[in-house]
Amino acid sequence: MTSQRRAAQATALVFSLSGFLMAGWLSRLPATRNRLGADSASLGLALLMTGVGSLTLMPFAGKLCARWGSRRVVLATALPSCVVLALLAYVPNVPTMGAGLFFLGAGYGSWDVAMNVQGSFGDRAAHRDLMPRYHACWSVGAIVGAGTGALAAKAGLGLGAHFALVDVVVLAGVALALPAFLPDHTEHDSSAGPTSGAETRTKTRLFTKTLVIIGIVTLCGTCIEGAAGDWIALYFTDGRGTTQSVAAGGYAVFSVAMASSRFLGTRLIAAIGRENAVRLGGIVTGVGIVSAVTLPTLGGALVGALLWGLGVAIVFPAAMSAGGEAPGRPADGIAAVSTVGYGGFLIGPPLIGLLGKQIGLGHALLVLVVMALGIVALSPAVRARSPQVAGRD
Repeated sequence: MTSQRRAAQATALVFSLSGFLMAGWLSRLPATRNRLGADSASLGLALLMTGVGSLTLMPFAGKLCARWGSRRVVLATALPSCVVLALLAYVPNVPTMGAGLFFLGAGYGSWDVAMNVQGSFGDRAAHRDLMPRYHACWSVGAIVGAGTGALAAKAGLGLGAHFALVDVVVLAGVALALPAFLPDHTEHDSSAGPTSGAETRTKTRLFTKTLVIIGIVTLCGTCIEGAAGDWIALYFTDGRGTTQSVAAGGYAVFSVAMASSRFLGTRLIAAIGRENAVRLGGIVTGVGIVSAVTLPTLGGALVGALLWGLGVAIVFPAAMSAGGEAPGRPADGIAAVSTVGYGGFLIGPPLIGLLGKQIGLGHALLVLVVMALGIVALSPAVRARSPQVAGRD
């Protein structure tokens, strides 16, 4: 087995462990809420601190990867993330939980940047867009983590024991994977082609025009993805009048569609190019949202949820690949795109919630179509810089 193949498998494992850890925490939110006696408002503010922590440290994660390599940064961020997760089982009140979630977000967000840096470097080394498959592995890890959390809750396993189990799995997997990582901190400009004088002068800037545009594409995608995660099940119950089990099924359709689309994303990009794949994803997403909200039958709404997941799934990983092709500064490029993109997870869910109170949840979800059109319009920004990356599977 070649070193590139081993590195790709190791990267996929680290992505899946990241999803497993976060789903392990989120799956036990009801138990955490009950233990602390938190109301919805205070719990929402505490959860917001996860995103705040991520956005605080993520802009610096690229420079850390460039200096020390993604292998060391993953280790340096996964370890404290696991420590904080363990402590969250014992926090005495909601403000303390919020403080813990700030540090969890800081570590987890930087871990996200580092593993995407490794994935992007592996893409360019292998001349393939493997990033969609890595993000599909994150989705699979999240599904397994959520299922494990459900089993732990059903068995009456305490938060401390459950989170300790999650930590053991994550740390053992990370220790197994990291030795196979490629030494990306030795990367030079040549991987992205020659740089112009203007590009050389902007190496010290985190945000350039191109990276901001790629970040906006990512922002639109994460807004749509985050809004679906928080509201699609509620839309089925409140807007469609379905049972909770059917609503959960609607979200499951969306989630499985996302994972499937990402596993197929590498071949799709190889066949039609990254720009066209993202443009198609934006179109399919828009059609899916409109179908989910406006088609009169439940079957039509489920088909809409399917298309919604299939379309939006490709946007985030494709944008990470594009950010990693910033000339001479791939790690900074991924950090910049990730920082802007993560803002979508903070903006999307509350935006839909606020609009839903004014115009109804279904009409509020239709606002996401504007973001889908934004993805279509800005898709040229994610065009592969190297024909080798765009054209091989």
